Formats: sequence, C-alpha cells, structure tokens
Amino acid sequence: MKSRIFLGLLTALFVGAASAQLPPLEQQDSYVVGFAQTESNNPWRIAQTTSMQEEAAARGYRLVYTDAAGSAAKQVADVRSMIAQGVDLIFLAPREEKPLAPVILEAKNAGIPVILLDRNVDQSLAAAGEDYVTFIGSDFIEEGRRVGEWLTEATGGEANIIQLEGTTGSSPANDRKKGFEDAIVDQPNMKILASQTGDFARDEGRQVMETLLQAHPEVDVVYAHNDEMAIGAISALEAAGRTPGEDVLVLSIDGGKEAVQLVVDGKINYIVECNPRFGPKAFDTMEAYVSGEEIAPVITNEDRDYTAENAEEGLASAY
Repeated sequence: MKSRIFLGLLTALFVGAASAQLPPLEQQDSYVVGFAQTESNNPWRIAQTTSMQEEAAARGYRLVYTDAAGSAAKQVADVRSMIAQGVDLIFLAPREEKPLAPVILEAKNAGIPVILLDRNVDQSLAAAGEDYVTFIGSDFIEEGRRVGEWLTEATGGEANIIQLEGTTGSSPANDRKKGFEDAIVDQPNMKILASQTGDFARDEGRQVMETLLQAHPEVDVVYAHNDEMAIGAISALEAAGRTPGEDVLVLSIDGGKEAVQLVVDGKINYIVECNPRFGPKAFDTMEAYVSGEEIAPVITNEDRDYTAENAEEGLASAY
C-alpha cells in the first residue's frame, strides 16, 4: 500500500512538473498546423486568413483551417477537433478572453503548442510562456491611447464622444476602450456621451449609431474600435443629415483599404492601423520555437496611422 501511495505521489509530481513546461515541437520536413479563426465576416479577418493560408502553402505545410463564425463555443469545439486530429501546432485567434483559455490548457496537456494571434486570453486562466508559446499582435491599449491623444490635440480638449465598442469580452475591445479613456481622463471637456458595443460589425455599428445619435444629437466625435463599425456609423450620420469628417469627427482602428479611402475622401479623420498580415511572422515564430530559440511571451506588431496628410500615399499598401 505504501509503495503504491509513493508511486502515485511520484507520478503526480512528474505530471505536474511536465505540465509546467510548454510542449516541444520536433524538427520535421513538414507540419500539419491548425488555424482556428474567430470569424470571416469582414475584410480584416479575410486578409488575416489569406495571409496564413498563403504562408503555410509557401512553406509546404498543411493548414487545418476552421471558422468559428463569431461563436466562442464553436471555436472551443474547433480547437478540440484539432487536438483530436493530432495537429503539430495550433494558431488561435481567440474570440473572447475567458472562454478560450481552458481549451488552450487542453491542447497543452495533449502535447500541442499554441500560438495566439491578434487577440489574447485572460492571463489568470492561461499565461503566455507557460500555457501557450506567445501572443503575436498589436498593442491594443496603445492603439486606443493614440486615438485619444490625436483627438485631444485636434479638438483642443473639447469633444462630445460616442464610442462604438468591439465584441464584448474580447481583448481588443477591452484594451482599445481602456487606452482611449485613459488618454482623455484628464480632459474635463472631453465627454463620452455613450459607449455601446457594435460587435465589430458594420451593420450593427450603423444600427447602434442610429439609436445613439437620436439620444445624443450633440455628438461631434465618433470613436469606433474598428473600421467596419466606423463605416456603419458614417452611413447613420449621413442618413441623419450630418457630415462625417466635418461636423462629426470619425476615428477608427484597423486601416483597411476601404476605410483609408474614406480618409482620403475626408469622411474619416484618423485611423490607427492594426495590420492583419500575420502569416510571415506567425510561421517565423513557429520555426524559431522548433529550433529551440527563446520566444518572448508577447510579440508586438508595429502599426502606422493614417491621416489626411498621408492616407493617399498609404492607400496602395493598405489591406
């Protein structure tokens, strides 16, 4: 009995020690790699998926691609399917911070390393460098801060703002809100009249803007957490007889070609880019991990911005 208890404790200690380490990935001629995308209903996501598919093909890897269609529950099921298939590594763009953390631990326990792309998870539930290899993406707080600082300078610290938030519970929505609000907190004449989710979607952004515009006709600034909601807000403003870019400033994050053209046209005043072309950096990071290189827990993309002064020049390289 005592020997069995001892062996059980020894086994538990061994498993616990092993589970504290990231799963290794051996050198191979080719790999089967999962990419669990959150949705494909906007140009940013489509550009990201295309970049991942093209880069996998260029390196001779087979990409197992899934589209969660905006459902965290489906994305969890998608990752579990990849685990069951025994893929070599999973790239995951988690729709929300909390629901996707447990399945990352499931992948780790199955010996499959995970790299997060563009959205992070709750670090109290799954930690970078311990439970998954790294997060590759933009600094969302910095994006929001840059928008807030530009607006402060452009308006002299006076603004009546409607904020269109991204998907509730997602890291970009949480952080873009925090960065922006932190940047204007010391400006007493910059007021957020209303802040409501538009779920990163164009039509929902339009509908929310229509409702908020009726409640707050004094609005003179719209800050949208992405281009799609900004474009939807422009439709609502124009339908109400307002002039986006003039009597109502429009600010956005992402930098898709359609939105950058609206900067050229004067309907959007400022955009902070969030580059979706993850393929090269994602697979370079994977191969560095295979080679045993030390991977930083966060790899931050450098993003430019678009204004009336540079948008025409930057249009050709926008996604």
